[in-house]
Order: sequence, then structure tokens, then C-alpha cells
Amino acid sequence: MSDSLKKSFQGMLSFADVKINGKRPWDIIIHNPETYRRVLSKGSLGLGESYMDGWWDCKRLDEFFYKILETKLNEKVIGFNFFLASIKARMLNLQSKSRAKRVAKEHYDLSPELYMSFLDPYNQYTCGYWKNTKDLNKAQEQKLHLICKKLKLKKGDRVLDIGCGWGGFAKFASKNYGCHVTGISISEEQVKYAKKFCQGLNVEIKKMDYRDVKEKFDKVLICGMIEHVGYKNYREIMKVVNSCLNPGGLFLLHTIARDTSVKSSADLLWLSKYIFPNSMLPSAKQITTAAEGFFTIQDWQNFAPYYDKTLMAWHKNFVKNWNKIKKNYDERFYRMWNYYLLSCAGAFRAGKMNLWQIVFSKGALKEVYFGERL
Repeated sequence: MSDSLKKSFQGMLSFADVKINGKRPWDIIIHNPETYRRVLSKGSLGLGESYMDGWWDCKRLDEFFYKILETKLNEKVIGFNFFLASIKARMLNLQSKSRAKRVAKEHYDLSPELYMSFLDPYNQYTCGYWKNTKDLNKAQEQKLHLICKKLKLKKGDRVLDIGCGWGGFAKFASKNYGCHVTGISISEEQVKYAKKFCQGLNVEIKKMDYRDVKEKFDKVLICGMIEHVGYKNYREIMKVVNSCLNPGGLFLLHTIARDTSVKSSADLLWLSKYIFPNSMLPSAKQITTAAEGFFTIQDWQNFAPYYDKTLMAWHKNFVKNWNKIKKNYDERFYRMWNYYLLSCAGAFRAGKMNLWQIVFSKGALKEVYFGERL
């Protein structure tokens, strides 16, 4: 039976030019023959879990996933869990106030030491802007300047940062553009860290769900947060932003996205289970439908290839600094984060995900909007 499973597994991999126990960097080395059954029965979830358990290895996971995703091989092995997850997402609001706390607890409430081991000095856990640079720190500073310029920030502006992370944008905008920034997050660890990180600046950090915002602001930023909102809540978050944004104000949405509209992340089972619980990626149709009647689109920019570079830089830093933090984690955690960062890099390389920056205005602008381009 194991021989026939191996033959079936190799037959599928051959479509992506991947060999079992081959010598090329993207070939996989099987340590446990039960890998075949696990992957064929559980699809992407089985593939990820068997890697975490040390059942197989690959020198270049990013290239392995690039080949798998470019040839759409992942769509051929789905597994029953796909259907269960899809049904669950349609029946439940997985990103309600109570359920939204799960991703904060399981991902963002991990020790800040982990994230600081691979991020830049401004703690940017979103795609960098790699124009004319090969340095992660520079790319992230350029991204922050890009956001500030697109929002046309000026001294005295009151800015709301929904999903403020560890306070990087708030600190940058306050220091460099003279703004008052209110950052909100539902992560206890992020709020605690951000308050210290932004101490002494014109910054206020609050532990708050976006649905509870009542104040008024001149500009609003959502950077790397709407991926946790879910399609059932896209209209609600647009309503909240519209309600708190002053007339003529600007709203910038920075998000990972997909080309097609879905109502679950059933095709991203491993990522949803181990990294970003209850998360999903919006489509252009879902975003524009949610924003209809609230905002005018002024600018839409895609720089998805930059996320491949960002993820590879994060992975390099993560591996380099692992010895400094490994006392708090086990080998399975290390393999899980390797898999996460490199599989996502491969996905962006294969063009399976987008990275959009969209600028909205509340009402018409008095002059033509010009945002910085690539």
C-alpha cells in the first residue's frame, strides 16, 4: 500500500517538477513514509503538519511552494477538511468580537521578542517598499513614508491607526510628520509594547475593537489588519471608518488580497489553523462593494512582488537570531515558522496573492489626487 501511495504522490508532484528524495533544492526528502497518506488524505493541512513533525524536509521551501502553486497542484489535493472549513465559515461569523480575539491570543500575543528578532526597527509586520534598495530597514522606512505621503499627513492631523501592531507607524508619523496618532489593537502584548515604544510622543495607544471607535479623525490607516475582519464584517468596518473620518478626510487601506471573492479560507487550512486563525483575504469586489456609498477611490496600487522580498528578509533574520530566542520555543515551533514564512514567499512569487494600497476619500477632493508611484 505504501508503494502505491508513494507512486500517487510522486505522480502529482511531477506536474510541478518536484521529485521525492531528489537532489535539487526544491525536491522533498521523505523521512517518514506515512507522509504520503497524510498529505493525500488531508491536503495542505497534512502537508504542513507532517513538515512540522519532521516527516519531510526541503532545502528551499520557498521554491518548492512556488512550483506547487504556479502549477495549481495545491488545487488537486484538497481533502475533506476543506469542505468542513468552508461550511463553518459560511454558517458562522468567524470574526465577531469574541472570535476576533483568537488571532490576537494565538498569534499577536506571542512574545514581542519573537517578532523583534526578524522585523525592522519600526516593527513593521507588513510588506516593505523595496524601490531602489535591498535593505529591509530602508524598505520599511520607505513604506512608512509612502503611507504618510499618500495620506497627505501634515502637522496637527489627528490620525487613527486601526490594528496598530507594536506602534511603528504611530511613532514614525508622530516623529516625522507632527501628527497626533491614536493606535488601537485587541492584542494585549501589542498594546503593552506599543505604549512603551511610543512613550513621550503625541501618540495614544488603546486596547480596543474597531467597532467601538467613536472619536473623529482627519486620516485613517488600516495596514495589515483587514485580513482578520472577514467578509461578513467588511461593510461594518467601512461604516466605522466613514463614521469617524472627518469630511474630506483620507483613508488608506493596505492589505494582502486575492483575485477572486471567497467566503472562507478553506484553501488555506494550515495557515488558518496555525498562524492566522479565522482570517481571510478580501477581493477587489468585496472591498469596493463594502466601501460603496461611503468613499471615493482616489488611488489603487499593487506591489505584490515586494512581499516575496519582505518574507525572505524576515526568514533570514529569523534563522540568524533563532539562538537568541529558542529557549522559549521547541523545534516544532521553529519548523512551523520556517514553513509559514517560506510558503508565503513562494505564494507571492507564484502570483497567488496581491498586496494593495488603496486610498479612499470621504467626499470629493478639491484637486486631483496624486499618490507616489512605483
